[in-house]
Amino acid sequence: MKLISWNVNGLRACLTKGFLDFFNEMQADIFCIQEAKLSEGQIELALDGYTQYYNFAERKGYSGTVIFTRNKPINCTLGLGIPQHDREGRIITLEYDEFFLVNVYTPNSQTELARLEYRLTWEDDFRRYIQNLDTHKPVIFCGDLNVAHQEIDLKNPQSNKRNPGFTDEERSKFSQLLESGFVDTYRHFFPEQKDAYSWWSYRFNARARNAGWRIDYFCTSERLTDKLIAAKIYSSVLGSDHCPVGLETRDF
Repeated sequence: MKLISWNVNGLRACLTKGFLDFFNEMQADIFCIQEAKLSEGQIELALDGYTQYYNFAERKGYSGTVIFTRNKPINCTLGLGIPQHDREGRIITLEYDEFFLVNVYTPNSQTELARLEYRLTWEDDFRRYIQNLDTHKPVIFCGDLNVAHQEIDLKNPQSNKRNPGFTDEERSKFSQLLESGFVDTYRHFFPEQKDAYSWWSYRFNARARNAGWRIDYFCTSERLTDKLIAAKIYSSVLGSDHCPVGLETRDF
């Protein structure tokens, strides 16, 4: 099974920058999108063989998640079921016979950490949500998690110590999530790989210099590790300030 995740920073804009070329090349079984920035009715894509699921933010042109899947699920759930978190279209959960697939766009802590307190509440609620799913079936969750977990996961860790996405609090919450029974699949395969990033600022020619951050992930329940084949970062793919990331697994 091939899965792809991509923060497209606006799907309509990304469609003009080669999105469909990459989509068609990958032929993924499940293709997850974050930061779609769509409202209902703004887009209509003819994707032969794929069922499409959208979670729109209440605020226009903001956030939002999408899943295109060849394998129709048993059930689709939008959000966490917690009103304070479910206004921004940040989560889609698909239930299959053998596993849950969760596409998530984690809130950014914002400039001067204005939203850090909310972010930490989100982290606790998201962890409980994933843990509850995991008691029923194994979980694969992916998306822009807005955290560089380790110093190896960004180019300049020392100068970013209290910046959004690299605070001790955010990194600790991600550690806590992994320690509750989940695996960062990229680090499973490449525990010491440096200079492997999925997001680059549009400023200072950061992408050309590969001065980036790895903040886009595929994570799975620990008991799925024997099914993992490969984890990938498609760093040469343009169209957004993020690049796609991927996971290949044995069939369930």
